[in-house]
Amino acid sequence: MSQEIRNLEPKVLWNKFADLNAIPRPSKKEERVIAFMKNFGESLGLETFEDDIRNVIIRKPSTPGMENRKAIVMQGHLDMVHQKNSDTVFDFDTQGIDMYVDEDWVRARGTTLGADNGLGVAAIMAVLESKDIAHPAIEALFTIDEETGMTGALNLKGGILQGEILLNLDTEEDDEIDIGCAGGIDVTATAEYDEEETPEGSVGYTITVKGLNGGHSGMDIHKGLGNANKIMNRVLYDGFDNFGLQIAEITGGSLRNAIPRESVAKVIIASVYDEAFVYDMQQVVNDIKTEFKTTEPNLEVLFEKLDSAPAKVMPSIAQFYFVRAMYTAHNGVYRMSADFADLVETSNNVAKVVLGEGKLSVQCLTRSSVETSKFDLANGLTSAFELMGCEVVLSGSYPGWTPNTESEIMDVLVPIYEKQTGKKPNVVACHAGLECGILGTNYPDMDMISFGPTIRGAHSPDERASISSSQKFWKFLIEILANIPVK
Repeated sequence: MSQEIRNLEPKVLWNKFADLNAIPRPSKKEERVIAFMKNFGESLGLETFEDDIRNVIIRKPSTPGMENRKAIVMQGHLDMVHQKNSDTVFDFDTQGIDMYVDEDWVRARGTTLGADNGLGVAAIMAVLESKDIAHPAIEALFTIDEETGMTGALNLKGGILQGEILLNLDTEEDDEIDIGCAGGIDVTATAEYDEEETPEGSVGYTITVKGLNGGHSGMDIHKGLGNANKIMNRVLYDGFDNFGLQIAEITGGSLRNAIPRESVAKVIIASVYDEAFVYDMQQVVNDIKTEFKTTEPNLEVLFEKLDSAPAKVMPSIAQFYFVRAMYTAHNGVYRMSADFADLVETSNNVAKVVLGEGKLSVQCLTRSSVETSKFDLANGLTSAFELMGCEVVLSGSYPGWTPNTESEIMDVLVPIYEKQTGKKPNVVACHAGLECGILGTNYPDMDMISFGPTIRGAHSPDERASISSSQKFWKFLIEILANIPVK
């Protein structure tokens, strides 16, 4: 890891981020980072413990003169999204993130950076370690598995936390103060089919969709980015209808909360159609690339002829229903909010498609700030896949965070922001799945707010954190801690 990261200002923040990023911490594999955080709290002589689900809580008393202020909870999540470029050799289970400075940005070499939510966690660590930052009594709450199930927040029991105000440090625009967010639900469609032998006289191709930006399936869903699974399906649909293409395998996307950047399929066609197939497919690809020329200028769809055709394929009738169900499955923005300008209310990400050896799985993440709308879209997806014979399971549902326009802590943050920047902040609700809504189910009286430094490309290898924004964020946080309301 480059020493240049540790030399960035504020050093207390970037050094803690560098320490954290040296620890492998993919979602659902947080054992090492849990141990790291417990050792950190205990080394400071602070009360440190795990709850039943393995969230880590560290308590620090107020600094002198702040005893009469309301106790606060500072909250971030320990896990990070593990995404890498296809040509990057990296093991998230054993390696720390390889970071470097690129002008005003900190980036990682070919992988996600972990600034989501590593910078928020690092800021909390820096405050816990500090001896010269004024603050009230603090409970630092480090949740687990935020990215793939909100498991830590969902299983945090009532009565553990004592704070009256929660500062969630997990947003990605430094000019925004978040007071609400979307909930979500996982939609999983599965099916089995009897493979059939590849007809004689067939030729095989590998089709690869790559070069897409990817990104956060909540915060970036409105940007018109390409979804590799949906683009692949357009190619397969055309090839099937015009040339009798049959699918042997598909592997597309990886995580529900990441817009899929790549998809690879192995297919067959009758050799008699070989030349016409390649020509027609190139026309289809050119049309798709024209549609996405602004948002996805690096999109590629490649056709590579195989030395031999795959031995078995999906039957034509099963494939007929599959490609149509995939076409029907909504992807992207479903509805914009009628109450908040420019806010996505409901969306879906067709995140992962795996097909082969007689089995099919399609994984989606549906988000909404309105529960009824969330289930409306989830029911639509269920219907599309059930009509092709899939079993569909809805799981991992979590609530949104209803905005509190009378928040006391919001009245603290807004004037501090205006004083420090000379501008008004954007007080918003976001389309990401912040943990505040979930935590609020067991702590309904806790006043909650969310803010953070500017991060771009979260959930993709293009993830990067602004250095100047992190300085702004740190200054903002320190002033907030000094101005927490009295009890």
